[in-house]
Parts: sequence; C-alpha cells; structure tokens
Amino acid sequence: MTGERRALIIANGEYDNPGLSALRSPAADAEALAEVLADRDISEFAVQVVRDETAHVIAGRVEDLFADSAPDDVLLVHFSCHGLKSESGELFFAARNTRPERLASTAVPADFVQRCMRMSRSRSIVLLLDCCYGGAFSQGVAVRATGEANVLDAFPAGGFGGRGRAVITASNSIEYAFEGDHLADDHVRPSVFTSALVDGLRTGDADRDEDGWVALGELYDYLFDSVRERNPNQTPSRDIEMQGELYLARSRRRRIKPSPVPADLRAASEDPNMFTRLGAVTELQRRLTSENLSVAIGAHEVLTTMAQTDIQHIAEAADLARQEARVRTEPEVVRFGEVVRGTRPVARIRLDGPPIARACRFASSHSWLRVTEDGDGAEIVLEQAELGAFEARVTVTGPTGEVMVRVEGQVVQEPRPVHTPAPTPEPSRNPDPPVLPKPEPARPKSDPFAVAAGLLAFTAAVYLVVIAFALSSSVEDFFEDGGWSVLPLVLFAIGAGIAMFPPKTRRMAGPGTLCGLTLLSAIPSGPVLLVLADGCLIAAAVCALVSVRRDRSFRLGLGKPRDALAVAAIVSALLGALGLVMEAVELFGYSSTRADEGTIYLVVSVMLLIGTLLGVLLRPAPFGVAFLGGVAGGGIVTVCVLFYAMPSSSSVTGAGWGIALSMVLVLAIVAGLAARKENR
Repeated sequence: MTGERRALIIANGEYDNPGLSALRSPAADAEALAEVLADRDISEFAVQVVRDETAHVIAGRVEDLFADSAPDDVLLVHFSCHGLKSESGELFFAARNTRPERLASTAVPADFVQRCMRMSRSRSIVLLLDCCYGGAFSQGVAVRATGEANVLDAFPAGGFGGRGRAVITASNSIEYAFEGDHLADDHVRPSVFTSALVDGLRTGDADRDEDGWVALGELYDYLFDSVRERNPNQTPSRDIEMQGELYLARSRRRRIKPSPVPADLRAASEDPNMFTRLGAVTELQRRLTSENLSVAIGAHEVLTTMAQTDIQHIAEAADLARQEARVRTEPEVVRFGEVVRGTRPVARIRLDGPPIARACRFASSHSWLRVTEDGDGAEIVLEQAELGAFEARVTVTGPTGEVMVRVEGQVVQEPRPVHTPAPTPEPSRNPDPPVLPKPEPARPKSDPFAVAAGLLAFTAAVYLVVIAFALSSSVEDFFEDGGWSVLPLVLFAIGAGIAMFPPKTRRMAGPGTLCGLTLLSAIPSGPVLLVLADGCLIAAAVCALVSVRRDRSFRLGLGKPRDALAVAAIVSALLGALGLVMEAVELFGYSSTRADEGTIYLVVSVMLLIGTLLGVLLRPAPFGVAFLGGVAGGGIVTVCVLFYAMPSSSSVTGAGWGIALSMVLVLAIVAGLAARKENR
C-alpha cells in the first residue's frame, strides 16, 4: 500500500454543562492510543489528537481529515466521549460546549461524520467509537425520549461506491461503555475498550493467526473477547463493509513452522542401536542452536519425542539436550523496591540461550505494567499510582516453553519535611501534653562511589587548569601554545563532577555524562602531561559505573532508536566521522611523519560513532541521553585539541576538521533537545 496512514483521535472528558458528568478516561485514551499508533514498529500512523474542544472545532478536523484524502490512504477516527440521542432518534457526540437541550448546534452529529465518510476518496476508513451511551449523566438530563440508542444504525452500510469502511463500537445499544472497574477510583486510565485496543496492538496479541500482521477482523475478535473477559456487561459491536483484508498494524507474533530434520537423521533417531540414537541426540542438539528458527524447532520436536518415548538413558540425554533451548530470563524476579508515587521506574528483562530460546513474546498481568519488546529482551515501565505493595507478573512465552517473571515493590508517598511551629505557653493549670514534632524525613544517603567520581572529575579539571597556565608565561603564550584547547574539557569535567552530587542527577544524568565525556576525551591525542588528567577521568567513569551498578532500581540495557532525534544524532556522528577521516587523509598525504596524528583522527572518528550509537541505544533513556551529551562534549574537546596539532601548510586545508567541529556541535544540540524531551 502506497497511501498515507492518518489517524484522528477525539477525546472529550471535560464539559461546560454541569448536566454532563466529566469522564476520566478520554485523556488517557488519547495518550495511550496516539503512542501506539505512531510507533514505527507497529502502525506508523500520522496521529492528530483533539482534546476537550468545542463542536465546531471537532467537526472541522473531521471534515479536513476525510476531504484531504487519497484513494489509497488509510483513515482511522477514534471518538472517546459521551454519546447522546435526541428525541427524534439522532445520535450526537458530545463536545466541551455541548448542551443536552441544544444538540443540533452544540454537539457533533453522527450523520455529519457519516456524510464526511461517504464524501471521502479513501477506500479504507475505520471508525472506533468508545462512547458512553447511558448511565453517565446527572439526574434530570434527558438523554433520549424513547427507544434504544443503537449506535450502528447511525452509520448504515452501502453508498460507499466500492470504498470500504468499518465501524466498531465499545458497546451495543443498551449498554454503558465502562471507564473502569470502580467509579470511585480517581486514577486516570484508559477505558476497558481502548485499553484492550492498545494492548492488542502493542503486544501483538490481536494477531490471532500469527502471520505478523493485525487485520481488522482479527482486531475486532480480540476486542470482543478481551472486553467481555474484563467486563461481561459490555459487548463491542461492529459493521464492516470492505473488500479484502485491511491490515492496521504489524506484530512480532510470527508463527515458526518447524523444518523437518533430514531423513538420515530421522532414521538415526529411530535406529534400534542405542549408540546410533545417542549420536542422533548430539546432532539434534547442534541443530537446536541454529540461527534458522525453523531448523531449531524441528530438532526440538524430535528431541521432545525421544525424551518422552525412548529408554531412560536415551530419554535423559535427549531431555538434557533440549533443556539448552528452554526459555531463560535474567532476572527471574524484578524488585523495584520502594517507588515514589508519580515516578515511572524502568527495568529490563533479558533473554538468554540460543536464538530459539530468545524468540519470545511478553505479556503483562496488569495494565499499569507496560512491557515493550526490544531485541533480546523487554523493557518494563512501572506506572502504578496506588500507594502500597504491588505484585504483578510478566509472562514470557516462546516456542520451547514459558516462564513467569514476578514483579514486586511498594509505592510510597514522596516524603515532605514537616515544620512544627514553636509551642506558645497557655495560661492553664492543666496544660495539654506537649505535641512532639514529627521527625524530619531522612535524607537520601550519598553513594561513596558517586562522590568519588565527582571528586576525581574535579581533580582532572584542576590539574588541567594548573598545567595550562603553568606552561604559559603570558596570556599571549597561553593561546599560542594551545593552552586554550583544554578549557572545554575543564568546563565539561566540572559540569559532570557537579552532576554526581545532587540526588536528582547522580543516578543517571551524572554517570551518563561522565562516561560519555571520558569515552572521547581520554583518547591520547595531546601532550604527555595530559595523561594524569585522562587517568582521573577514566577512574571517575569507573566509579560512576559502579555507582549505577549498585542502584538496584534500574539496570542498563540496549533498545532500539525511538524517534527522529536518534536518527539526527546518528547522522551527525556519521558526518563528523567523515570529516575526521578527510582530515586524516590530508595528513597522510602531507608527510609520512604525520601518520601518527592521522591515525588519531581515525581512532577519534570510530569512537565518535561508537559513542553516539551507545547513547542512542542505551536504556533507561535518561542515561542514554546523558551519555550522548557527554560524547558530544568529549567530541568538542578532542576536535579542539586536534586543531592545535595541525600543520600550517596549504596542502592541509582543515576542511575536514571544520566539518567535524560543526557536526559535534550539532550533536550537542541534538542531545540537549533529547534531554529536554525526557524532562517533559
């Protein structure tokens, strides 16, 4: 399909009219659905979100979406709001300014949406209605006079001129689209319907036939079963008029078809001679570790048969061989410990073993535990907001078995200092017992390794300042002798050292920046006198990593690049490395005595690429962004030092150096934008 994929998410939870009760789910619905639809690994929709707007704004966005479409475009519209039926039987979608007694002028008519769909050139239109049709209004508001609000009647089939359209509703004509299990719970979460929709797309569970694609029919079947399981009183409905299948998303649930083992190996596994069968077990074990998953699962099936049917000696050997391909996770239990309410701590589950043991799916037992597969494992994000102990499970399922990873911890309220005013004496013979002040909350203990890392970074900076000015008799000599080239390193080292002390930055921002800075700035590219400074920086980075390792609330891992900033960082590093290579070529051509300097340019280019890739891939994301910033700083330092060593000759233009400096500056800007995005 060559057309665009565009989605419009309309979420109305706040209403000016007191007769319409506020809905908690639409805001969460919009956020969760927009995230999964825009994910390049899942759907790649261009998503537009309209939240708590007036009826004319919503109508304009709906008309724009359908009017500006091409035949091959896939259009998806999601309504999350109140649904109202007028006394004449017409269906309306409530907006922020809706007045139940003036629906025609203050709400969005379903008939208007239907006309826009018919006028659209698109042949693939999906309308999802997660609306409350009863039970959600205050007393005294007449939702409808008589009859049932059959939603699908407002979107009759036919009249699309060969084009396709599908309407899926959260509930049928007489039911209430539930927001959650308990209306008294003030924790905002997606509704039952949209929560199932997001989970089905994100996990790939909606891919019922496991062909790697989520078709519209499969999605509805998954929604029906999932919603009914969570709430038997709610029944999703559909009306689909399409030719062929419409695939809305990709999934990782691709069924692995076993490849038959060779005929001679099959014969050996069934040979009357037990030693021949033992030899077959050895060969099957070798095939079990193959990169070809079909070959591996075929060998696993034969080993399973031998383990269940052969004599004890052969069965034990076959069972031991297939155990190498069992599903194994690290860790087996994820312990978050005490988590401050409102934070979103991240942990990682790694898979171990041969490729067949790592071809697994992950499923969470609770909606507040988000699981995202990446590479040979998964990243789990805790979004629990209820105080107290919690426990959940992540089910890891693969072709060779299934394991459960227990997740546990406790959500606590962020401690706040309590200031008790000084007691004032009262003229009373029998004064009340004195009220003892509440103890101040304990301050977070400082990590000795974090402190050591900060002090070592300061030591490197002080040493550099002393050396730079000691070797220069005047300010002119300071600049002529290249002392200025170490000033950026002094500033970056001081900044990284400071970040190792405050509690908010010493966990991720400080260690990440210090490690990234050290990776490039510690490359031997200057005078011998800089060796001591490089040694201090390396020791500081090691202490910072030990500090990170001691923090059990998160673990470092690798994930996939997530956004355009990651791509921009990689492109900047590639261009910067290209500039350094160009400069190395000039030095090689200038003189054979400059070969060592040219080699340093090549080493720096390689380390710049490696450092940038690590910064983009490292998880948790805040650590990776900080690491990327450190790499940019180290790149600026190293490029400045290399400039001082360049010969003054017309054959060495310095163009490559200029490109490298420009690109590391761009990389620093990209890292800053990424840090700003993480802090939102």
